[in-house]
Amino acid sequence: MAKKTTKDKKAVEKIDYAPIRPQLITETIEKNYMPYVMSVIISRAIPEIDGFKPAHRKLLYTMYKMGLLTGGRTKSTNVVGRTLTLNPHGDAAVYETMVRLTRGYEALLHPFIDSKGSFGKQYSSDMKYAASRYTEVKLDTFCNELFSGISKDAVDMVDNYDGTLKEPVLFPTTFPNVLVTPNMGIAVGMASNICSFNLAEICDGTIALLKKPNLPTEKLMEIIKAPDFSGGGQIIYDAEQFKSIYETGQGSFRIRSRYSYDKVNNCIDILQIPYSTTIEQIMDKIAELVKSGKVKEITDFRDEIDLSGFKLTIDIRKGTDPDKLMARLFKLTPLEDKFSCNFNVLIDGTPRQLGIAELLTEWIKFRTVCVRRELTYELGEKKAQLHLLLALGKILLDIDKAIRIIRRTEKEEQVIPNLMEGFTIDEIQAEYIANIKLRNLNRQYILNKIAEIEDLKREIENLEELLGDEFKIKAYIANQLNDIKKKYGQPRKTQIIQVDNVPVFEEPKVESYPVYMVLSKEGYLKKITMRSLQGNDEQKFKEGDSLLTAFNADNADELTFFTDKCKVFKCKVDDIETTKASLLGDFVPAKLGMDAGEKPMYVTTQQGYPEGANMVFIFENGKGVRVPVTAYETKAVRRKLTSAYSDASPVVAILDDTDKKPRDVMLISSDNRAIAIKTALIPQKTTRTSSGVTLMTLKKGQTVTSVQIDVEDTKGYKKTKIPATGVPIMGEQLKID
Repeated sequence: MAKKTTKDKKAVEKIDYAPIRPQLITETIEKNYMPYVMSVIISRAIPEIDGFKPAHRKLLYTMYKMGLLTGGRTKSTNVVGRTLTLNPHGDAAVYETMVRLTRGYEALLHPFIDSKGSFGKQYSSDMKYAASRYTEVKLDTFCNELFSGISKDAVDMVDNYDGTLKEPVLFPTTFPNVLVTPNMGIAVGMASNICSFNLAEICDGTIALLKKPNLPTEKLMEIIKAPDFSGGGQIIYDAEQFKSIYETGQGSFRIRSRYSYDKVNNCIDILQIPYSTTIEQIMDKIAELVKSGKVKEITDFRDEIDLSGFKLTIDIRKGTDPDKLMARLFKLTPLEDKFSCNFNVLIDGTPRQLGIAELLTEWIKFRTVCVRRELTYELGEKKAQLHLLLALGKILLDIDKAIRIIRRTEKEEQVIPNLMEGFTIDEIQAEYIANIKLRNLNRQYILNKIAEIEDLKREIENLEELLGDEFKIKAYIANQLNDIKKKYGQPRKTQIIQVDNVPVFEEPKVESYPVYMVLSKEGYLKKITMRSLQGNDEQKFKEGDSLLTAFNADNADELTFFTDKCKVFKCKVDDIETTKASLLGDFVPAKLGMDAGEKPMYVTTQQGYPEGANMVFIFENGKGVRVPVTAYETKAVRRKLTSAYSDASPVVAILDDTDKKPRDVMLISSDNRAIAIKTALIPQKTTRTSSGVTLMTLKKGQTVTSVQIDVEDTKGYKKTKIPATGVPIMGEQLKID
């Protein structure tokens, strides 16, 4: 390596390093993190009162400016390219936003984009949309309700990201789109998940609130019955559950698929599925159930989606009751799913969680401002038109004078001042008169124009009266909502079934009968009936394998396996196939999904989690602990628990006992010493991972190598206090394989 020259050393010495200033974490969050958080919340993930996120608004406004509200379709790639002038986040993101708004994707009750080509489907994760160069789009006529007042100053316009164009802050939607279009967004520290409602019901509910702002929730629920999804399905209606959602904007409800039974082909046709799931998720779960043997009535199932719509066909065995099978599948698969509501909306730039009445009230406030601005704009236009026509009325009195003034004016710039002076009119009126074509300077034309003055005066009077009366503004909004309902209203797609009318699925009761369980050290488990056991009691094991434990059980019991990796696995005895003593049995690690090399060390059988029952763990370092079996109880149906016991020292023995019936255990150390104690002496800890207390004092380098359980002859080794020092083993009676 070359040595540094004097010149290089001087250059290094001249570097002026900035001092490192310690910064409080709160200051870092405030200055560096909070701007990002607010940007995600306000400018990306949470919808506003018009029901749109910025990405949706920029795309639709671009299409509006392109003239796609009335013209023919254009290639999607044209729209994507033009949208980048407002939304510079990449063409892929813009196109994905477009896809979700199209009629072809089938995600919306009222699509905003009329599409041609392949756009995938909302109910399938495998059906992908075609590239933007192949598909075509235009705005649906429904979008007239988004842009109706945008040219009349109904909303504020702001600069785009580089200040070259103007775009609307919000759309002046003539209906509460925030509750008609489903919307989901995940921000930082908050999220939004708004389900769609039927447009006709929302219009009726809004009209009811316009008439009676303090409308009780129960009355609103009679009008807006429940959410309505583009994919249909059936909502399981619980009145109290929905009342909470309507009032707080938070909660969940269940939605299930709709099906029909084809007697001729002996199959079930699933025709509609929950909005929150996909056909692939459903088929994967059905395949899992069929493969595991939990559902034996299904012989085949397949995706039969075609141009006519959604269809999932399930072939069933002869004699199967389709309704009972579907009740079971509703419980075990996403054919019945849960939709979680979180009505988080930006109101004046502030995220708020609102109930339905509150959301509609906020929309009414927003819409009232839009209507006032539209009417004020129209009033100004009509007043300006009247102002010009009044000047035309003065011209009518002496048309020849107007012509004479223009003819005798020597310079063009004097025409306007001369007309102003000759007819006592202002500059705007004079400019209007000067621009009238010569062919229109006839009495008939001027009289026809002047006839409009009275109509304009009446319209101006009506507008001023409307703007001055809050009740008339509300009536105006209500009339618009009625018109929208008549024009775009549709019957409900999602059916409502009362929770009391839903058949309750009960898992078939497991047959109860005695069995004999045999577990080998390698993890092979056999379930043998007592009749089979009487015929052949010779147990066969794999070469190199041997018996770990054997015990009596009931077919209705639950098995709990403790592994050498500090985990617990659970399964029903009924889940184990009945076999013979001469066979190897089920390989537990594979059946329960254990990790590679993981083996069961102990298995216990029980019905429930009785008080006073414990698991006892004795470790290599001479410590032990008792953990109540209730510590392994779970509310959900979980087959696996991690951190089942402490990993501070290798476990030597696992056993179970009860507070009323403690067991005798003998600990044997590597230096050939032993102690015998009752498990009642071992302290109980409620934490599963407790490392326990010292039971046997060991010299440095010594460990507990084995534990004998239920030893009858403990004379000379019995201890009544812990920790206890081991007694040297005499004779051969304690030698263990």
